[in-house]
Amino acid sequence: MSALADPVLHAPAPRARFFVREPGGRLRCTLCPRGCRLGDGQAGFCSVRRNEAGEMVSLAYGRSTGFAVDPIEKKPLHHFLPGTDVLSFGTVGCQLGCRFCQNWSTSRAAASGRGMVASTPEQVVDLAVASGCPSIAFTYNDPVIWAEWAIDVAREARRRGVRTVFVTSGYVEERAREEIFSWMDAANVDLKAFTEDFYAKVTLSHLAPVLETLEWLARDGRVWTEVTNLLVPGLNDDPEETRRLAGWIGSRMGPDVPLHFSAFHPAWKMTDRPRTPPGTLTRARRIAREVGLRHVYTGNVRDPEGQATLCPRCGFAVIARDGNAVLRNRLGPAATCPECRERIAGRFEV
Repeated sequence: MSALADPVLHAPAPRARFFVREPGGRLRCTLCPRGCRLGDGQAGFCSVRRNEAGEMVSLAYGRSTGFAVDPIEKKPLHHFLPGTDVLSFGTVGCQLGCRFCQNWSTSRAAASGRGMVASTPEQVVDLAVASGCPSIAFTYNDPVIWAEWAIDVAREARRRGVRTVFVTSGYVEERAREEIFSWMDAANVDLKAFTEDFYAKVTLSHLAPVLETLEWLARDGRVWTEVTNLLVPGLNDDPEETRRLAGWIGSRMGPDVPLHFSAFHPAWKMTDRPRTPPGTLTRARRIAREVGLRHVYTGNVRDPEGQATLCPRCGFAVIARDGNAVLRNRLGPAATCPECRERIAGRFEV
């Protein structure tokens, strides 16, 4: 979509929150578990939070790499406003260092302002309304690192009846997590693997904080949450790991939490791996259903069976999809199956 405003100029970066002052003048960022300690002029691992003369600033605030209207299914969310469009945007930088990053051109970019556009929260919501989108997604790169900007847009969106979607790795500190998600309506959390070894070596982060975020979201209950697991051949696609991951979601979050198994394609620093075979996704979906998850999907491949929302009681396809397109939505009143009246978990009212 076209830019909302003139290209970003060299205006002063807005003051950020989520930090503490340490002896000696350093600032410790409290947004993600990295806890970057920044001296004057230093930026964090994410590249968008910097100590400028003793003040934490957000180089990403009010800036985006562009806007797009996507199907909500692309986030992916299958139980939140299915069949609707969502206004999507992101910035640059990331608090993780995934070697297989599918959005590396923005997540690994520095916050120079080149190629970015400026906008206000009011302009973003105006664009969503004008585009006929009932929701706005903070996505493409991880919005945790530009939390102040996402919160301000979400605050304006809530005031005007537009809902918000947070697409994230879930790598966020407790205090920031509570404030961020208090303004969000839905989230998709990327659970990249179920081993600390994978997180440490492949993403340069840790598994435990992500699991804490997922448990907190399930316990809190205000934000509709779905989970994505990108299956990388030979790294995190072992059937036993899939079984443990799905079993953890069922026991710690609940059997109605949708789980999406997504296909990897070679990207950035991991071009030596093949694409994920469709059969791997089909197997993972079968395993997750065997351990008791009621809504399991496949993504990044064409698989109408694996993309349909099935009634957990009678198996009727209440929502039929082809890729990200909804072909048929047969949800009855109060989000029930038209065949057996079983309620389907989700947030379906536009």
